[in-house]
Amino acid sequence: MSPLLSGVITLTLSAYGVAALLALWRVLRGPAAQDRVLALDLIYAIGMLTALVVGIRYASSMYFEAALLIALFGFVSSAAMAKFLLRGEVIE
Repeated sequence: MSPLLSGVITLTLSAYGVAALLALWRVLRGPAAQDRVLALDLIYAIGMLTALVVGIRYASSMYFEAALLIALFGFVSSAAMAKFLLRGEVIE
């Protein structure tokens, strides 16, 4: 791996870490439940992107499969939380 790509991956993972910390702050201190759900959805997206970048770094397809699972669970949980906030129940 070239030194340039290694440096860019390190910079990218650092930026994702800062973004995750800021989103975690919003989850903990959000003024409304909708803000917390949106921040949690952002954390899922950051986790998926982190898995993709690590998969590129180590050239392993296992990380790409993990990113797919993170995206799937993130979507389902966000939809369930949104439905709960709108209707007050998940299963009718």
